[in-house]
Amino acid sequence: MSSSPQAPPEVEVRRSRRRRRTVSAYRDGERIVVLIPATMSKRDEATWVADMVARIERQERRKLRSDDELVARATKLNDLYLGGLAVPASVRWVTNQSARWGSCTPGDRTIRLSDRLQQMPGWVVDYVLVHELAHLLEPGHTDEFWAWVDRYPKAEKAKGYLEGYSTAARLEPPPGMEADPEDLSGGQLT
Repeated sequence: MSSSPQAPPEVEVRRSRRRRRTVSAYRDGERIVVLIPATMSKRDEATWVADMVARIERQERRKLRSDDELVARATKLNDLYLGGLAVPASVRWVTNQSARWGSCTPGDRTIRLSDRLQQMPGWVVDYVLVHELAHLLEPGHTDEFWAWVDRYPKAEKAKGYLEGYSTAARLEPPPGMEADPEDLSGGQLT
């Protein structure tokens, strides 16, 4: 995976009147949400937000799958579902695919998966790998291609997951959900 610099994550701070001393954070898609007590000072907020964002990013870096792990996974999936017939020349993570989950070039037998998949469940990554491996057997999205892909038992579930994720990533919050007075102060999410 490339080590190109990435833009800082979008951060949303939620102040809660019910929260007294604890601070927590979690990833919500492209955003990191930090939960803090409503009474916390702006200076303490800045310190805690920086600390919590750094913690989340450290955790995520530890969880990232390597290119070598991806190759090993592709080999196993090829053997399990494609009879060992789809042998790629290379399989790697890439950072330049924002509109696709993966791509395959059958001519040189290369497979690339979007690094956006890194934080998704393994069975979703496996589906994308099987999909791209199947292109080594059948370049187009023909009935034969889908017959290969559908050998993966979680194919339909993974398609639904990716479709739901893609749809949710494009949607704005519904009207009236911009701020919850019980959990937020200041009235707007950033």
